[in-house]
Amino acid sequence: MLRWLTTLALFLAAPALAQTPHLEGGRLIVDGKPFLIRGGELGNSSATDRAWLKPHWQRLKALHLNTVLAPVTWEAIEPEEGKFDFSSLDWLVEDARANDMRLVLLWFGSWKNSMSTYAPAWVKRDGKRFLRSTGKDGQPQDILSVFGKATLDSDARAFAAVMKHLKAIDGDRHTVLMVQVENEIGFLPTAREHGPLADAAFAKWKGSEEGFTAHHYARFANAVAEAGKREYRLPMYVNGAQGRPGKLPGEYPSGGPLAHLMREWKGAAPAIDMLSPDIYFPNFAGITDGYVVPGNVLFVPEANQAGDLRAPANAMRVIGKHKAIGFSPFAIEQIGDKDRLGGFYAMLEQLTPALFAAKAQDGFSPVVSFEGVVDSSAQVANMGGYRITANFVDPWTPRDKQEPGEHGAILLWLGGEDYLVAGSGVTFTFEPRVGLDLVEEGRFEDGKWIAGRRLNGDETHQGRHVRLPPGQYGIQKVRLYRY
Repeated sequence: MLRWLTTLALFLAAPALAQTPHLEGGRLIVDGKPFLIRGGELGNSSATDRAWLKPHWQRLKALHLNTVLAPVTWEAIEPEEGKFDFSSLDWLVEDARANDMRLVLLWFGSWKNSMSTYAPAWVKRDGKRFLRSTGKDGQPQDILSVFGKATLDSDARAFAAVMKHLKAIDGDRHTVLMVQVENEIGFLPTAREHGPLADAAFAKWKGSEEGFTAHHYARFANAVAEAGKREYRLPMYVNGAQGRPGKLPGEYPSGGPLAHLMREWKGAAPAIDMLSPDIYFPNFAGITDGYVVPGNVLFVPEANQAGDLRAPANAMRVIGKHKAIGFSPFAIEQIGDKDRLGGFYAMLEQLTPALFAAKAQDGFSPVVSFEGVVDSSAQVANMGGYRITANFVDPWTPRDKQEPGEHGAILLWLGGEDYLVAGSGVTFTFEPRVGLDLVEEGRFEDGKWIAGRRLNGDETHQGRHVRLPPGQYGIQKVRLYRY
């Protein structure tokens, strides 16, 4: 009995480090604690050369990233059939770890941006065994068919080998947090592929051509994910290339993991934990809102190109409003050393513990249309018993000297009458009959609030508002009172 109790006590006292990264309650849990990805995705070829990437690690760390999204390609992992070379994965994990950085791996397998350019040569050259898709004209395309059994079996086997090796080298360190399965799946240039197998399957399908394509891509991705999870169960997601308004399936990657195909993907791919949007259009809010559905945790793996001036505002909206588990611009190694993303990530790093501890939260940024028209009208939240209005036009900066589309903020209710506001270019007012007992600038160090200037009088417009000045990122602590 004593031995049994001792064993139980040791088990209960096991460190959180033993937990594999996983999703729980809409959060990404790493080493037993919620984790927020301050990310950046590398360009497609940037992780193919260790020496080329080496000087970028410290610069990305200086910009306060904590996670890099990096491709791992089938052609590099299995250059000859059945012979695996994990050196590209090994050094990627080693170098991330050496720079105190986490990783999200992107599996470039059968498809990348709808095409099959990252499949090994022994797959590409054997069109008889590895079935190609066929166009309406009956001509083969240089795109692997979703109906190719040999393709699925080989892709899943290679991915399972990657996950098995990853568990061996990182299962106790958790450098790698999640894995993307394939990349921007979707069919071009028509709504579905043709050919004997595809046409026979479609003849039995009850639904649209795009729904058919989504269903079969989802089944393929699910089988690959299941094979990987049998070896190492990390969160896995797929990313969707968005379509322009008015375009038909095939004019954008048809059947990809898009918001309007959520039902098809969720139904056919239960092993996929998240559908995530890649966003290169101005209407960021409209796109992300479509992915906010029960059972789908929000993660934005490609938030336009690095250096997008609206990136911080977009991040504050999805993290504050939708509890996104992370945000990541593309081609992060091309970002400038003084890019505003670094200042925003530095603020977000300080704010994260309070974000996870808050009683309630919200995020604000102007809604922008696909055409780029900025709606800078005020937005309202009800939190902690107060009506709170966020205004995006700074009252003390000339209108022609500010860009409201780049303004954004996160609002946290800490409980009682205490709030935190963080961001840039947003002014908050509180109703009804609310006074400002305390407004102070400050920062967090090791989770502890360090107060700076106490703001009153002119800085709060004689108690009328709380202002986050444009052109900089800051945090302010606010305590209210009723009168």
